[in-house]
Amino acid sequence: MKTITRKILAVALALVMVMSFAACSGGANYTEENTEYIIGVSGPLTGAAAVYGVAVQNSAQMAVDEINANGGLNGVTFKFIATDDTNDATKVTANYASMYEGGMQVSLGCVTTAPGLEFKQLSVEDNIFFLTPSASGDKIPEFENGYQMCFADGNQGKVAADYVNSLGLSEIGIFYKSDDAYSNGIFEQFKENLDPSIATVETVFTGEASDFSSQISSLKDCSFIFMPIYYQPASIFMTQAKGIIADDAVYYGCDGFDGLAGQFEDFSVIPQEVSMLSHFDSNATEGMAAEYIAKYTEKFGTDTLNQFGASAYDCVYAIYYAMEEAIAEGETIDVTISASDLCDILKAQFNSGFSYSGVTGENITWDENGYVAKIAVKYTLKEAN
Repeated sequence: MKTITRKILAVALALVMVMSFAACSGGANYTEENTEYIIGVSGPLTGAAAVYGVAVQNSAQMAVDEINANGGLNGVTFKFIATDDTNDATKVTANYASMYEGGMQVSLGCVTTAPGLEFKQLSVEDNIFFLTPSASGDKIPEFENGYQMCFADGNQGKVAADYVNSLGLSEIGIFYKSDDAYSNGIFEQFKENLDPSIATVETVFTGEASDFSSQISSLKDCSFIFMPIYYQPASIFMTQAKGIIADDAVYYGCDGFDGLAGQFEDFSVIPQEVSMLSHFDSNATEGMAAEYIAKYTEKFGTDTLNQFGASAYDCVYAIYYAMEEAIAEGETIDVTISASDLCDILKAQFNSGFSYSGVTGENITWDENGYVAKIAVKYTLKEAN
């Protein structure tokens, strides 16, 4: 009887040890039962920034559906999982755990920067490859498992400054959010690269401010206003500035301006030109961008048509083609591959000259720091009235 009791205790102890190991190893043990390659993302599917997260969700799923309809990767299909973080970094840990335990093998990271900074810390511990469509913070790809399809904030700030330097202006206005990593990061790089002969009138806001009368008063004589902020405060500023800021002034932003045309009801009555730094033209009439626009609007309409979604569409295809190339070069990527093993394979591809042409650019490449290399252009959201 004692022997049997000892055996039962031994088996029970072994089971506890196995369960403990499985819990510590996270989602890696779940991939043994995968029948599809699993891609995950965390983004704002509800809340003020939902236009970005929904665009990413729609576009990534559209790309996955297309790949699967064409036979997947050597006959194996893909599954896409999107989780809602409402642009709140405190929700990322739970989202990450849910996706990882669900078998996530590769990721699009996060849609926005603050949650993305949390995601990178979690993903590096498990060595999960991520290619974010839109989390543009300079430190998002800090570790070797992280890459961006979007321009990093530093790149946006530099390219925006290069554009402004070419205009021959003697003074410009700047309106930014000083407590936001995205806005402040672009502002700092912009100032570092701006021609010192150009004077600046700098105004800031913090938190959820909605009264910009003092900032507008400070900027009322500026003919060019750089606004590295998201579209929600930009739309409030533009509305409140009507009749105060000159009609022939120019509002110029970065990728945070994406969504203005679709979400800002009074956009057409803003008299000023509104333009932005971009890698996607939502009015394209030819090429892969036009094809993407036609497919997206047929499925989802135009309210969430933006470069966040276009970039997510490219992320999925870039990952797919990188996996395809790795297999052609002799790598084995079966459906049960661990996230860590797949990460090592994808890093080798992205760090060795892998090139992708898609909706947001041709011959897109990445450096070993995870930053993307492609052409940025000025895109006019609306002409002056």
